[in-house]
Amino acid sequence: MRIAPKVILTNEQQAQLRAAAQGRSVSVRLAERASIVLLAAAGKEDIEIAVRLSITRQTAARWRGRFLACGFAGLVKDKPRGGRRRTVATDAKVKAIVRRTTQTTPPGATHWSTRVMARVEGVSEKTVRRVWKTHGLKPHLINSFKLSNDRQFVEKLEDVVGLYLSPPEHALVLSCDEKNQVQALDRTQPGLPLAKGYAATMTHDYIRHGTTTLFAALSTLDGKVISTCMPRHRHQEWIKFLNLIDQRTPAEKQLHLIVDNYATHKHPKVKAWLKRHPRFHMHFTPTSSSWLNMVERFFRDLTVNRLRRGTFSSVKQLIAVIESYVATQNAQPKPFIWTAKASDILQKVTRLREKHHKLMAE
Repeated sequence: MRIAPKVILTNEQQAQLRAAAQGRSVSVRLAERASIVLLAAAGKEDIEIAVRLSITRQTAARWRGRFLACGFAGLVKDKPRGGRRRTVATDAKVKAIVRRTTQTTPPGATHWSTRVMARVEGVSEKTVRRVWKTHGLKPHLINSFKLSNDRQFVEKLEDVVGLYLSPPEHALVLSCDEKNQVQALDRTQPGLPLAKGYAATMTHDYIRHGTTTLFAALSTLDGKVISTCMPRHRHQEWIKFLNLIDQRTPAEKQLHLIVDNYATHKHPKVKAWLKRHPRFHMHFTPTSSSWLNMVERFFRDLTVNRLRRGTFSSVKQLIAVIESYVATQNAQPKPFIWTAKASDILQKVTRLREKHHKLMAE
């Protein structure tokens, strides 16, 4: 009769095994293996351990032997399992896949898929997927960009970012813009609400009930928003909005408004109005750089949280919803914190331009 080798534990080993066998954050496998060793140290044979833990005798014998050979570390890590060895593409094949992915396109398509690439290169889809992951290639994704050609890009960038990071004393900095053509969309059929196991539903088609333009001025100090909705966004409406800002802000404060280069903001009548109101100071973002205007973040949140999945039977209802959202935000305002320095942004833009010019040259 085969007798199992004895297991003798030190006090430290016994404490370690008990902690593993009884610990709540320990995996079930490790707890079972620790229990096998503890029972073996108590003088139990493999068949007794198997009956007690509802396992096979071979399992008890395996982990007894593993502990005697490797100690506690032998219980934690499994040995490599059998099976077919993973096939690894040669260096030449990897280079071919990367080159074809980055420099060519398949016939009749704009980008490569794993299936098409695998067929062309004579490898498996998993191999293509592994090579793409290793080299950070994602042909199915595309990022949009727009390089500003503003000759005063650096000056405007430093001016706007300077207002965010170091606003002038005894003054308010307001990020202003219009969100035009906000549509009052109503669905053709009512959707179903969210339920367990089912997402909410919404018809793909809709009925248009008109549009409105949201004028908003976001205070970079406290995150409060001054807003109004008007049917159009001409210079007449912009002047009305400037008058609203004038009414809603302390008269003793200087006002620095960050705006984009929309022609309405530079209309002769707007300039005349600004001359009559010397506490207003306009700061223009560079062309094609709306991301520098902080109010765009507020517009995004409004769209995602309230407009995108909303249904509106009239423009009046749409305006009421927008005003309600703004009132809720102003009740507990939270300012957006700008952290990027102008020099850091400029370095990124410079690198992007150099890369773009290099690719165009090739």
